[in-house]
Amino acid sequence: MFDFIARPLGQLLMLFYDFAGSYGLALVLFAVAVKIVLLPFQMKAKKGTMKQSRLQPKMQELQKKHGTNKQKINEEMAKLYKDEGVNPASGCLWGFLPLPIMFALFQAIRRPITMMMNVPDELIEAGGAIYNQLERLNFVPNMQAFYIELEQAQFISSHFEYFRQFVEYGLQQISFELGPINLGQQPLWDFFWHESTNWSYIGGWLPGLLLFLLPILSGGMQFINSAIIRKTSPQMPQQEGAGKSMQTMMMLMPLMSVYFGFILPAALSLYWTVGTILQIFQDLWLNKKYTKILDAEDEERNKLRKAKEAEIEAKRIESERKKAEGITAEDNKNKSKRNKQKEEKQEKREKTAEWEKKNAPPSDKEEAYEPSKVGKRRYARGRAYDPERYGEVSGDEDDSEDERIPELESDVDSAECETTAASDDDVMDEPDDVTLTDDSDETDADVSDEDSASEVQDAKEDIEDKDDEQQDAASTTRFETTRFEDDK
Repeated sequence: MFDFIARPLGQLLMLFYDFAGSYGLALVLFAVAVKIVLLPFQMKAKKGTMKQSRLQPKMQELQKKHGTNKQKINEEMAKLYKDEGVNPASGCLWGFLPLPIMFALFQAIRRPITMMMNVPDELIEAGGAIYNQLERLNFVPNMQAFYIELEQAQFISSHFEYFRQFVEYGLQQISFELGPINLGQQPLWDFFWHESTNWSYIGGWLPGLLLFLLPILSGGMQFINSAIIRKTSPQMPQQEGAGKSMQTMMMLMPLMSVYFGFILPAALSLYWTVGTILQIFQDLWLNKKYTKILDAEDEERNKLRKAKEAEIEAKRIESERKKAEGITAEDNKNKSKRNKQKEEKQEKREKTAEWEKKNAPPSDKEEAYEPSKVGKRRYARGRAYDPERYGEVSGDEDDSEDERIPELESDVDSAECETTAASDDDVMDEPDDVTLTDDSDETDADVSDEDSASEVQDAKEDIEDKDDEQQDAASTTRFETTRFEDDK
């Protein structure tokens, strides 16, 4: 699974071995290199955990304030984290980065021929040239099959004169010794009573004792590191499951280090021990560094908070002063956005009500005002007539226009009355002109009747002509009035 990471890491470890000439020193250099690569990420995680630890008093206040209301506590804590710019999971995420590197390194340690030397797999598999050479030299593995390649590498190193022909494929002679310790072996947890322990001379038991102490040293360094982390990291509230899991993991890390130290090759325990020691010094340095930085940030944040509180208090005092002096909200130029919106809405309502009132249909009792109406004629001046369209019209012009049309109407009415009266008089006078004395008289009467009838007819025609003239005059007056209004 981790082969794509283990191969480049194994070749890096081989590079350090060629440089230092010792497998143990190569592991130390590898641990230092890993710490340098991961330092930016661990610095970010350290700063996040330290910022979170400074919020602990505020979180305790929230717990006391809301009691057993877990939902409210979590909501307030999330808000607090957001306001302070703290990600509670940042320390946990970056803290897991070394684990993939450790697993990949374990692959490189247990498979040094293919991962460190980059020898093709088919040479050491069954039927391969290196595999056949090992069989000819009666190679018998003592460890589990899982570590067979590690034992093959140690056997080849002790009998390298028989494998020199494979140097062109990358095969090298590696010594896994670090003083009296063989880092390719597994420590014995029952060292003190194991049958292989030879107490007769110092060389029979000293290497085994050092191997036995290596996992314990690794666990002790892990315990010290966990204590430093607990001291500088926040005590996570009971409501946060992630915090409880993190604390539990910190307590189990020393025990896990001891356990894996006894079931894995000693090289991994050495790497773990060196990495933990480097982590302790790194934590002490970062604590000192970020304490100064966070103190300065807190001081700046407190200044801004006090300035904001002072501004709010000054506004409150000013508001109370204006209230005491009787200054209304309309006199205050610094109106809030909501108040301005309310005033705009109220102004729109008033304009709408005024328009509806102006354009409402007339009621039964009141007759609507129509500027274009003259007398009983509604649109005598045109439907679109507006007396204020081009400004106010002078009273003389308006009155003259109103007076001209009624005069025409009165002339028409008087003409009709005169015509009616004339016709009635003629009819009433007809019997007096008619006599029956003789034929001449009858003839004269007929002539006179015809003359009177023609006169009546002429009178009617004159009246109709006059009516037409009056109507033409009225129409001309209306046209001139409309054009006058348009010209204005």
